[in-house]
Amino acid sequence: MNAIPVGILGTGKYVPERVLTNQQLEQMVDTNDEWIVTRTGIKERRLAASEEATSDLAYKAAQQAIVNAGLTVEDIELIIVATITPDMLFPSTACIVQEKLGATCPAFDLSAACSGFIYSLATANGLIQSGLYKNALVIGAETLSRITDYTDRNTCILFGDGAGAVVIGEVPAGRGFQSFVLGADGKGGELLKVAGGGSRKPATVETVTNREHSIYMAGNEVFKFAVRIMGSAAEEAIEKAGLSKKDIDLLVPHQANIRIIQSALNRLELTEDKALINIDQYGNMSAASIPVALAEAVEQGRVKEGDALCLVGFGGGLTWGSTVLKW
Repeated sequence: MNAIPVGILGTGKYVPERVLTNQQLEQMVDTNDEWIVTRTGIKERRLAASEEATSDLAYKAAQQAIVNAGLTVEDIELIIVATITPDMLFPSTACIVQEKLGATCPAFDLSAACSGFIYSLATANGLIQSGLYKNALVIGAETLSRITDYTDRNTCILFGDGAGAVVIGEVPAGRGFQSFVLGADGKGGELLKVAGGGSRKPATVETVTNREHSIYMAGNEVFKFAVRIMGSAAEEAIEKAGLSKKDIDLLVPHQANIRIIQSALNRLELTEDKALINIDQYGNMSAASIPVALAEAVEQGRVKEGDALCLVGFGGGLTWGSTVLKW
């Protein structure tokens, strides 16, 4: 029996109203707008309001995705939330979103940092192909501002908050996901982490004083890894889908650094107009980056029926993931 063809039925996004600009960061740490833009491509990022948690952002993106899919909450049979900033250790953010939506389906979180959305797509795709579920809601949502150290000039310029969501389900034969590539290298785990708050280092006065509940990143090493893996993971997914680089109509990359995106474009022999780039507006939203970018591509009319898209990301773990789909 042939596997059920699975694709994206609807997209949605939500970004908080509050904007944090480079000029505002200049007042907080020793940095400047020119340096940030030149090194990262980021001009501003969004921050969740004090009363907003990750589930609130996820819920709003999810509502939009369900409407755009032409479905109702009752049609959703599975919810996966990709996040490294859950509302709390448990219950899962996905269960909180399920309650907010009024859904009754299974729900769980998936933790793969910035690769989390691709990992979640692959997971949901497999469950639908198996016949276990018909439609799934996959969300990437983060409130990275809650784990960002705004005295660390190397990391605080990078991260922002937001959520993107998709509903996936059966599509016509020949459409939908054509390939997935997932990878991990735990040897690089120390390069990008939040050390405090887990069973290894539960919260103490010492962990708080040492800022171990905030993001630590070995920037140069992560940059070198990202430049290598973004292009190679995309290439592998394209080859696995039986396509060539010139067949890709749109690249939707994780928005971590403009130079990393440009490196991937060069490797794929694609021009910048073949990519959705919004890092200047939002910075790095981890698991939310790719679904927000995808939702904006759809909003802007940059995705047409039959187009070949490549989604690719990398993140802490170290992890990476890519997928090719026919719209």
